[in-house]
Amino acid sequence: MSSTQSKKRKFINDGVFLAELNEFLAHILAEDGYSGVEVRVTPIRIEVIIRATRTREVLGDKGRRIRELTSLVQKRFFNKSKNSVELFAERVENRGLCAMAQAESLRYKLLNGLTVRRACYGVLRHIMESGAKGCEVIVSGKLRAQRAKSMKFKDGYLISTGEPSKRFVNSATRSVQLRQGVLGIKVKIMLPTAIDTKTGLPSIYLIILLF
Repeated sequence: MSSTQSKKRKFINDGVFLAELNEFLAHILAEDGYSGVEVRVTPIRIEVIIRATRTREVLGDKGRRIRELTSLVQKRFFNKSKNSVELFAERVENRGLCAMAQAESLRYKLLNGLTVRRACYGVLRHIMESGAKGCEVIVSGKLRAQRAKSMKFKDGYLISTGEPSKRFVNSATRSVQLRQGVLGIKVKIMLPTAIDTKTGLPSIYLIILLF
């Protein structure tokens, strides 16, 4: 019974740790196209792989910034660990299929004064042209009038329930401070393949007719 409880505790602690690390890096690397993090533990060291659209900015001049980030992450999250910590930057090949990158892109468009409808349709078009099966963009807050409301923009096919929604839908949230108040941004992207296995939907069948 104690081993079961310890496994549960470890599972929860790992989830909390990844959430805190993700939030920490998202805050620091928001302007560098941060899109996610992966932690690999080996017997020798702990590897933290940072995924971003602009890896050159993450690395910095002669690797200076990545060394500073390594020191920060080591002190904040791995202070009691005996293993050394190394940070790596991995470039996101298709930023059109990255929900975090598109949410950040929409945020900058709104900060630059573009209307909500025009900015959202521009992001939708870019996502679909990048090969997504479907996408959804929601902007909520004080858009034009005094009363807060939300605007939803959709295109294509998007799964919202079940196990495939966890494996095929990439989502991200952001907030933007404007003169009239804070706007919330949520982007969902239906990927052509699963995030983990890179395979298609389990319920899709290809029928070939021979004449």
